[in-house]
Amino acid sequence: MTVTIYDVAREAGVSMATVSRVVNNNPNVKPATRKKVFEAIERLGYRPNAVARGLASKKTTTVGVVIPDISNAIFAEVARGIEDIANMYHYNIILCNADKKKDKEIRVINTLLEKQVDGLLFMGGAVTEEHLQAFRTANVPIVLCATSDDTNHIPSVDIDHEAAAYDAVMQLIGQGHKRIAMISGTLQDPSNGYARFQGYKRALEVAGITYDDALVRIGNYRYESGAEAMKYFIDQSVRPTAVFSATDEMAIGAIHCIQDSGLQVPSDISVISVDNSRMASMVRPQLTAVAQPMYDIGAVSMRLLTKLMKKENVEQSRVVLPHEIVVRQSVGGI
Repeated sequence: MTVTIYDVAREAGVSMATVSRVVNNNPNVKPATRKKVFEAIERLGYRPNAVARGLASKKTTTVGVVIPDISNAIFAEVARGIEDIANMYHYNIILCNADKKKDKEIRVINTLLEKQVDGLLFMGGAVTEEHLQAFRTANVPIVLCATSDDTNHIPSVDIDHEAAAYDAVMQLIGQGHKRIAMISGTLQDPSNGYARFQGYKRALEVAGITYDDALVRIGNYRYESGAEAMKYFIDQSVRPTAVFSATDEMAIGAIHCIQDSGLQVPSDISVISVDNSRMASMVRPQLTAVAQPMYDIGAVSMRLLTKLMKKENVEQSRVVLPHEIVVRQSVGGI
């Protein structure tokens, strides 16, 4: 038989209202009474019905999180930041993987909203009109995490991806490199793709280096696409002296392709990326990368969402966190 709040009240010799106050951490309960109720709960194995509590309070203390790729260590770090702050404010997390597919993202968003989450954190690619339509049907706060929309109408937490890419390419230019290739993400992706591509082009322009289409290949963020792009560059009659990769995983694919071709990093070709995941320090030579504060992006996103859910004052709804270059051994001068 399911143990009810009535059973606990009878076992403890108190009213159901008193049990409810204890379960909900109401301070207006005497310590002795609280102890007696907790002992009854433990003896009976009582578990509060979250659905019933949600119906009564119109709050589920649950937040939905849409993540693009749960196997990617970068997003795992964001999720950890979200989870830590959610625990601090007594929220539970429903984490949904969307595989970087728009149709699945829309479906997952609608499913989470149907489950009556109190708020939604969205990590994904381009925020399209279809996404905005799904968001407009929500009656709960939404925060974009590690992405943003073109209109800037939806609260968001991210870095400046164009500036991050610009700084990475300028690091190569500062080492004397002029023939610099890029392994980009899809240009339909506003952050890892288009913004970082724009930062690459801006750095070349500032340095007076002519942009060359032949020095740009589009990858899919995976190791294999980085290796394939690097093979294309190596096979050119005049190969690049440096490569900027939009992500660590593609950069590591590029490093291994260089090494498999009998060349050395960085003496033959330098490599730099954006992300600074744990993999950056595991590859040899260790990868120089622009560090995104991924844990902080998740933590700040969740804290912003808690403020919105609690209707607290929010001074800044679009938060841009700082990035930095972590210099290792994959970049050398010429």
